[in-house]
Amino acid sequence: MPLRIAAIRSGSDPLRKLKGSSFPRALEAQLICPKCDATYNLIVDYDQSVDRWFPNESRPLIKLLAKAIFMGHTTDHRVTHFETEGVIVESIILPQPVTTQTPQ
Repeated sequence: MPLRIAAIRSGSDPLRKLKGSSFPRALEAQLICPKCDATYNLIVDYDQSVDRWFPNESRPLIKLLAKAIFMGHTTDHRVTHFETEGVIVESIILPQPVTTQTPQ
């Protein structure tokens, strides 16, 4: 099973369950935007986080998440949930509710 890490902004709820994990665990390290005070908690599957090679395998994924958070500064950190398991960082957003205006 490939390693999957989520970065969820502090003070917000995850928008979906971490794929492929039975028991998620928050890592002690947080990612911080270098331009402001936005912090993101790192969430990973417990079984993968206690693996012997986790520090080496997670380093490139954490760097990708840090870059996505830095790039999110330009949009005022509207995206509160990022996930990655490889080369692509997925921004998870809530779908906008469809509003219909009634004629008056």
